[in-house]
Amino acid sequence: MGITSIPSSTTMFPMPQEVLKQNREVVIAEEIGRARVLTLNRPNHLNFISGKMALMLGQKFEKYEKDDNAEFVIIKGAGRTFSAGGDLKVIYNSRNTRDSCLEAVYRIYWLCYHIHTYKKPHIALVHGMSMGGGASLMVPMKFSVVTEKAFCSTPETSLGFHPDCGFSYMLSRLPGRLGEYLGLTGVKLKGKEVVAAGLATHFVPSQKLFQLEKRLLSLNNGEEDAIKSVIDEFSTNVHVDERSVLNKLSIINDCFSGESVEEIVDSFEAEAGKKGNDWIIPVLKSLKKASPIGLKITLRSIREGRTQTLSECLRREFRITINTLRTIISDDFYEGIRAIVIAKDKSPKWNPSTLDKVHDEQLDLIFKPFEQHDLELQTPIKEEECRWGGKYENSGYCLLTN
Repeated sequence: MGITSIPSSTTMFPMPQEVLKQNREVVIAEEIGRARVLTLNRPNHLNFISGKMALMLGQKFEKYEKDDNAEFVIIKGAGRTFSAGGDLKVIYNSRNTRDSCLEAVYRIYWLCYHIHTYKKPHIALVHGMSMGGGASLMVPMKFSVVTEKAFCSTPETSLGFHPDCGFSYMLSRLPGRLGEYLGLTGVKLKGKEVVAAGLATHFVPSQKLFQLEKRLLSLNNGEEDAIKSVIDEFSTNVHVDERSVLNKLSIINDCFSGESVEEIVDSFEAEAGKKGNDWIIPVLKSLKKASPIGLKITLRSIREGRTQTLSECLRREFRITINTLRTIISDDFYEGIRAIVIAKDKSPKWNPSTLDKVHDEQLDLIFKPFEQHDLELQTPIKEEECRWGGKYENSGYCLLTN
């Protein structure tokens, strides 16, 4: 249903619970003047990205890019969370059914490519949690706005997984070795830190977010300069606290430039013993508790991402994800979900249990391209190829099941 005027506060950010209950769509799409607004609408489930949500987002982004009347897109989350990423309980409950989550995984990776390469300005308004795959809907936006209550992290290694949905591309392009640090440790960045790290473009105090959105929706055109001018008006300069990890980049660069995870851990541990480095101790503890195979996959993935294109990174990450879900060499991902999300005992039994038991030959199996090329993630390799081709419906996977 199209809306041609600025909506009342019941459809603006934040959206009241009574309105959410009335609208069961996982994505609420609104057409407001020249703007198109997409609201992730699973507030009682941390706006987890389901297969249906990925499908709807892909359909809407494609429609709006082709629509001459749509000049820019805004994406936000209903409730107190932007998005916590993939629905881990669904993944865990489907663990005994081969490829039960494959369609959802394919759709979100395909969507990530098109968000990165979108032809019109898009804006993320982020308030609250933005983690893992959820953050992949924020970071690539032309404009990504965070508040003081926003936080961003890639906590996958604690679950026996890897930063995915394009994060090997995004993390590898952060200053120095910050990407390796964030990817391996899963450390949270809050508010202004997200902007300072390069994972968002603007910081806007939460009390101004409603008015910012209202002003954006009143724009008569979607020119980037006009959008930036409005956001700049509401944003504040970013100065991170002196205790922020972003002020420890010299140590991070030294430690996380190691050739292997073992070298990184040893170097980081040596720094922890020095005066003034107490901040390292809890981070090091978390690092040592993470899945050994998750850590090694993550480091290799980020390092390979430094020299690869976006499409190459997404195709590789897609392979890693599918092979991980298929437990090609380990069931660590399911064990991590069990320990952190299901049983909540926080005592995962990793396999292999230590870093020295994870061998390159095992990693090669996870990274290896599929024997059938049409089973790879299908994204345009050259600009002249079909912009919105490569959908799941046209993939080798769909053809196999029909």
